[in-house]
Formats: sequence, C-alpha cells, structure tokens
Amino acid sequence: MEENKMEDKIYCSHCGAIIEDDDYTTVNGQIVCSDCVSRYCCTCDRCGATVWDSDAYGDEYTNLCQHCYDNYYTRCQTCEALMHIDDAYHYGDSDYCSECYHDICNENASIKEYSYKPEPIFYGDNSRYFGVELEIDVAGKDCDYADELLEIANEDREHIYIKSDGSLNDGMEIVTHPMTLDYHKNYCWEEIMRKAVSLGYRSHQTSTCGLHIHVNKTSLGETNEEQEDVISRILYFVEHHWNELLKFSRRSEATMNRWAARYGYENTPKAIMDKAKKGSYGRYTAVNLCNYHTVEFRLFRGTLKFNTLIATLQLVNEICNVAVSLSDDQLQKLSWSEFVSDINDTELIQYLKERNLYINEKITAEEEM
Repeated sequence: MEENKMEDKIYCSHCGAIIEDDDYTTVNGQIVCSDCVSRYCCTCDRCGATVWDSDAYGDEYTNLCQHCYDNYYTRCQTCEALMHIDDAYHYGDSDYCSECYHDICNENASIKEYSYKPEPIFYGDNSRYFGVELEIDVAGKDCDYADELLEIANEDREHIYIKSDGSLNDGMEIVTHPMTLDYHKNYCWEEIMRKAVSLGYRSHQTSTCGLHIHVNKTSLGETNEEQEDVISRILYFVEHHWNELLKFSRRSEATMNRWAARYGYENTPKAIMDKAKKGSYGRYTAVNLCNYHTVEFRLFRGTLKFNTLIATLQLVNEICNVAVSLSDDQLQKLSWSEFVSDINDTELIQYLKERNLYINEKITAEEEM
C-alpha cells in the first residue's frame, strides 16, 4: 500500500521535490515545481509559454520562446537589436533597425528600393489616417521624372516618397505618409497626377497598376479586441457587397483574384475573420491583414484621376465608419442602397454615379488615366 502511494506522488523533474496540490508547470513536456519555475524559468512575452531561462531568446526587455523568436522576431544585422519582423527594415537580404537602416540607405536616391520604409510622418488632425500606395507605369523607372514629381509633392515638407516595384513593367510607386481624409483632399494630388500624365505615365490604362489604401488600426478601436471586431465587420462588408465593390474597383475578376483575392463569404463577420486568421492567404487579399499597424485595402485599380482617388478614400472611410458604428447584426442587414443613401461626400457620389452604383443614377464620366 505504501509503495502505491509513493508511485502516485508527483516529483519535480528539475530538483526532485515532491509536488503537492498540482503546484507545478509543464515546461517542454517536463513537470517543474513552482519554486523552480520562479527561479529558473521565464514567460514568453508573446505567447505566454513558460520556458527555461537558458532556452529563452530576447533581450533585457523581452523574453521569447524559440517558436516566437524564429517566426515573429529578428535582429538588426548591424547592432543586433531585437525587433518584431513588422518593425524591421530590409536592405539586400538583411534586416536592420530604423537607425542602422537609414545609415546605410542612400538617402539621396529619388527612387528607393521596394523595401524602403521610413518613419511615418502624420499629417492632419484626426484619429483616422490613410496611407496611399499609387502605382504608375509605362513612362519608365526614371529618376529625373521622379524628381519632378517629388518637387511638386514635397515642396514644403516630405509628404511622399517613390519606390521601385517589380510588379510594374516600366514604372514606379508613389507612397504617401499617413494623412487624414481632409488633408488628402486639400493636398496637391491634382498637380502630381497632371504632371505624371504629362510625363507619359498611366495607371488605370495599364494591366499592372493598383491603388492600395492603408488605414491605421488604432482608429478602429482602443483595444486589440475592439479592433478585431471592427475588422471582422470590414471583411464581412467586402464579402457581402463583393459585386458592387468589384464594379467600384474597375478591376476584372481575374486581376482581383491575382492581386486582391477574396477570403470567401461566411454568414457572420466572426466566421470570416476566423477563416482569414486560419488560412495562409498572405498579403494579396482584398483586405490585407498582414501589417502590424494598418489594414490595407487592395481592391482598387490604379488611377491618375483626382476625383477617383478621393472617392476611393471616401469609400474606405465610409466602410470603416459603418464597421465601427454598427453591430454585427445591423451590418448583416445593411443593403448597398442603404449604405450609399447615407453618403454625403461629393466626390464619392459623383464616382458612384459614374459606375452606376448610386441608386440607379448614371452620368457621363471623364476618361480614367
């Protein structure tokens, strides 16, 4: 009988002490008493797993298990600082922190490498900011042309930068720093677009160009949970009104499938979010969730027409508004006609009419560039 009692006891695999009342933690499949855990273990700051101090990765501020370190973190090639992969800057095949990256990056080049990512400069006074990526093609990856566009765009401050993009035949990508919707409306977009067209660039009139819009996640909720709820409703809206948004986007179904694929319709926002989180969709989705700080709307075909750009920003803003203000049930009942009937933005209404998406009203549209 005494032998059976001894067999029923639980021993710490590290110190050999008898463990009472389930006072232990499993570490790498081994039972470890709470005293040894407090002395020789730490908690992964990302996933919460308990790991031996000797097996932990990180620095004096961050503890990580090997899985989280390998999959979500990296180190600066120069100074070895630890950073999340979303915060890393890339040059060649190496990762760098912001300071070291800018030390090695050629700041005088008009056209930056595709991986170039400067510290964001926020323009305008609002909680919601929009970053625009506008691809232009045909006239060349030309530094002199880039200089002409930058001279207009950055006359007083740095509002945009220009990057190379391997998906283009012979062009480049205009990227803005984050701006509020009003700031975009009052910014010199018309002059930039007019100059680009005069230099021979096209955007809509190509098979290569897209217009991508980033929205800061902090404008969608104060906590991660609130943000995820709102994003799930954004995904539902896009799936529920896919046909209208496809028409709005000016893309073909085939092009959309290649560069901005659907997650697929489900009956509830949460079901679509679960599908998006569990699938290996990557960034080439209609609503890209791979970025740490932003949600990226990738549906839209490129344009060098001012009204179309502003209308697209306004549409994204309205989608975010209903996703924030409505419950799951209310959003599921929202029809397209009800959605557009509450829109007051002149540019967006104009564009919706041009695309025959505004309460059966259609008007003659100017040519897209």
